[in-house]
Amino acid sequence: MPLTSLQKRIITALLLVAALTAALIMGGLVLTGGLAIFCTIALHEFYAMFWQDNSHLVSRIVGMAAGAGVILTSSAVSPVWMLLILLGAFWLFNFRFLFSFSAKPDQATYVDSLILFSGLVYIPVTMQFMTSMSSWEILFVLLAASSSDTIAFYAGTFLGKKKIWPRISPKKSWAGSIGGFLGCIVCCSLYGYYFGHAPILYWAALAAVLNIGSQMGDFFESALKRKLNIKDSGKILPGHGGVLDRIDSLVLALPVYILARQIHAFF
Repeated sequence: MPLTSLQKRIITALLLVAALTAALIMGGLVLTGGLAIFCTIALHEFYAMFWQDNSHLVSRIVGMAAGAGVILTSSAVSPVWMLLILLGAFWLFNFRFLFSFSAKPDQATYVDSLILFSGLVYIPVTMQFMTSMSSWEILFVLLAASSSDTIAFYAGTFLGKKKIWPRISPKKSWAGSIGGFLGCIVCCSLYGYYFGHAPILYWAALAAVLNIGSQMGDFFESALKRKLNIKDSGKILPGHGGVLDRIDSLVLALPVYILARQIHAFF
């Protein structure tokens, strides 16, 4: 008997939680290596959204290698290596435009170089923040993003009628958005109360901004997929789509948390 979409979604989620738990327990190179693999797959999906044939193969490989390098060097004592990789990739992409313009000026475009570099900033540069976070912090941000998505999904399914932004995401409703917002505040406030070191109002405020960040990150990827006429970024995660589909809210929630951490120590 074939599995339903919901059953596939649940099984995949449980496997991801198990893999994350193992990585957090082992930490160190295991966590960094796993994050590098995860980001490399997400980068592949990002580039494939724009280049849906087998073109730009060399550029994709260079971009994915640079993305893995960003993650693997981010936990070093100095951020110099990560910055050098970014600058090296930036100029490789610039040289790509330079030589293509020299060969065929009428066909040369700088858009491809922008796509390659924006993928690096969008995914690995953002995700590398995890290498400087404790396990409690990583779980907190993941809880904020996942509770926002999950509670919004069920609130929208059962209560959603009026759409919040139909041109961007036709299925998302005001009920889902508000449900995810309130659910995120409750989940994160309880987590912070038991495992963190800040007043409960601080946790509620932090959860609120993380939820807004999560929703806007989700809307951004939705707009990108609609512009490119793509349903899912990939098919590697049964019931969930691609890796990028699972981290679209996380890529904005993470830097929001890092910014909040500079203002007040929560853990």
